[in-house]
Amino acid sequence: MDPRELLERAGLEAKGPPQALYGGDISRVYRLGAYVVKLSPNPPPGLFPAEARGLRALAERGVRVPQVFFVAEEGLVLEYLPEGPADWQGLARMLAGLHRRREAFYWAEAGFLGTFPLPGGEGEEWTEFFFLRCIEPLLKAAWDRLEGLGPRVEALFQKPLPAEGPVPLHGDLWHGNLRFTPEGPALLDPSFFVGERGVDLAMMRLFGGFPQEFWRAYQALYPIPEEVERALPRYQVYYLLAHVHFFGKGYLGSLWKAISAS
Repeated sequence: MDPRELLERAGLEAKGPPQALYGGDISRVYRLGAYVVKLSPNPPPGLFPAEARGLRALAERGVRVPQVFFVAEEGLVLEYLPEGPADWQGLARMLAGLHRRREAFYWAEAGFLGTFPLPGGEGEEWTEFFFLRCIEPLLKAAWDRLEGLGPRVEALFQKPLPAEGPVPLHGDLWHGNLRFTPEGPALLDPSFFVGERGVDLAMMRLFGGFPQEFWRAYQALYPIPEEVERALPRYQVYYLLAHVHFFGKGYLGSLWKAISAS
């Protein structure tokens, strides 16, 4: 689909040709004036509606995100956020505020990590909820690629994870889903659910991670208990299973390292 077609369906218009932006491994992303159009060839049903719900959920909880103007199965029309200076302390304030917002219980709507479908559900016991909602579906999907690591992953979740309390999560918080704007940091492309903040913190430590300037500011605002620090490799298993599923056995070394550190 031409991105201008989705803009027209939204009742919006922009002058000039579409400008291609980086869209990661999933989407084709274009800027058209004040708007961003995200498209994907043959997206799984519900992918873009789930992203729109996640953006709105974060916005309702005080996080800066691009405004959603239009959503369809074929794609999204979002607000274009101009680039601004890096503000790691501002990001720390925003995330500490998000992670301090207590919810009544753990819950998720049916959604996605990347294009991998995850079930909805709710629960009061964190370890069981996290395993059933996040780990087990990916474990089954990646099992044949794990070269015997599957039982080791299962064993990790026989012991309870630390539980500070249910809070809203971005759910896929790597540096590619962060944008600094003139008004401050903003988050993109969430895999939103309500869980333990260690899930977000764990992803922020993977693949190069975020700089010490961020972590010093976050720790000062909302210190991370030692038991949560020790649990971060178990949360990283979630994201590494997804990488094994999507990209292959090249991520088994990282998965083994996370298992061994747990």
